[in-house]
Amino acid sequence: MQYCNYPRVVISGLSGDSGKTVVSCGLLASFRDRGIKVAGFKKGPDYIDAAWLGLSAGKAARNLDTYIMGHKKAKQSFLKNACSDGVNIIEGNRGLFDGINNKGTHSTYELARTLQSPVIIVQDVSKVTRTAAAFILGCKNLDTEHNIKAVVLNQVAGKRHENLARNAIEDLTGIPVVGAIPKLPDNLILPSRYFGLITPSEFKKKSTLLRELESIIQQSIDVGKILDIAKAAPQIPVEIQEDHKEIKSKPADVKIGYFKDKAFSFYYPENLEMLMSEGAELIPISSTHNTYFDYLDALYIGGGFPEMNLTYISMNQKLITSIKQMAEDGLPIYAECGGLMYLAEKILWMEKEYLLSGVLPIVINMQDKPQGHGYCEMVVDSENPFYEIGTVLKGHEFHYSKICNHDVKIKSCLSVNRGTGCFNERDGLVYKNVFASYLHVHALASPEWAAGMIKCAKNYKELKTSRMVAIN
Repeated sequence: MQYCNYPRVVISGLSGDSGKTVVSCGLLASFRDRGIKVAGFKKGPDYIDAAWLGLSAGKAARNLDTYIMGHKKAKQSFLKNACSDGVNIIEGNRGLFDGINNKGTHSTYELARTLQSPVIIVQDVSKVTRTAAAFILGCKNLDTEHNIKAVVLNQVAGKRHENLARNAIEDLTGIPVVGAIPKLPDNLILPSRYFGLITPSEFKKKSTLLRELESIIQQSIDVGKILDIAKAAPQIPVEIQEDHKEIKSKPADVKIGYFKDKAFSFYYPENLEMLMSEGAELIPISSTHNTYFDYLDALYIGGGFPEMNLTYISMNQKLITSIKQMAEDGLPIYAECGGLMYLAEKILWMEKEYLLSGVLPIVINMQDKPQGHGYCEMVVDSENPFYEIGTVLKGHEFHYSKICNHDVKIKSCLSVNRGTGCFNERDGLVYKNVFASYLHVHALASPEWAAGMIKCAKNYKELKTSRMVAIN
């Protein structure tokens, strides 16, 4: 057993929309401005908050999720990507003790316990004063590890409001208040859509917004005290077999394209990194600008917000036709959520119809409410290009779309144990070497995914080579 020192703090809240992302991003930017190395992490399966954290940190933020990847792998991911000579900011999700059941299993608090990390609660004190202390007192009573070290007040109406809430919390709980953020004007609120923020790639003034948020945090929070709390975090015990060093990448052997633009941006960094480490050259492709490619050995279409860009996506018929033809030719295509939508015949949204690739005989209808939201567990129960039968996949889904019409003969390979999926407790639509699902997988939790991608890409590359030989 050895011990590692990683200054760190978990930024949590009492609920969603408490201001965790504003504080986390502002702290990352503030520490960087002081010349301190930083790393950002997001608890839970969240692409967008992680993207904002990454933008603030100047490097990719990592997701830590004990349900999807387990406690051990979450800890290993933190150790691999954290700064030992800087500050590590871990943004929680939902309320501190909120998990998958009434015991708070897989909550932010459980992750803090796994990482032995101090916790700072961001508390929205809109229209409350002394009652704010009751919430913090309740959290203190549930905090058996004594991890809660400070509180940051948010949505403060003025100095009197701040003093009443601050004094009540400190007098009744003994937990210090290290900052008070005033109610912010709309132009300083991170832009949102559905149940979360919009992606940084869609927001033109993101750099200006982050600079202004950094200024607010520096004026409103005692950043020095938070640095002290992070540095006082205990050393993390690390078992010798918990090897978190970089894995040497194999030489590039196959070319795998992936959609990367405003419409398709939901990729865990580890997914792309694992493909590269296994010998893939990754080629970014725009769904709105690229037109044709016959040099790929596989295609990965992640999630995002294709519905916000349907006009431009559907206008790029050269790419749509190209992908349709290559799918018929046997090109391995792995599509998640937004990628599944791209492979449909058409999408119905806001009383308009948008024609898409038609690789899969399905029609998508956008809805006003989520059709699938939360953790998933699915089991591979029939033949497909990427996974062995019997493989258990844990991940998440979050989609406002649903399949409103599909060919009854369409094949599926996933049985849904937890979650919604495509239809009739099924997911994982299969056609030739195409796999499409509403399930988002994380490579650390499902290494079979990367192995399947590489295997299919190599097989297709060999097939193309043999065709060329036969022609010549």
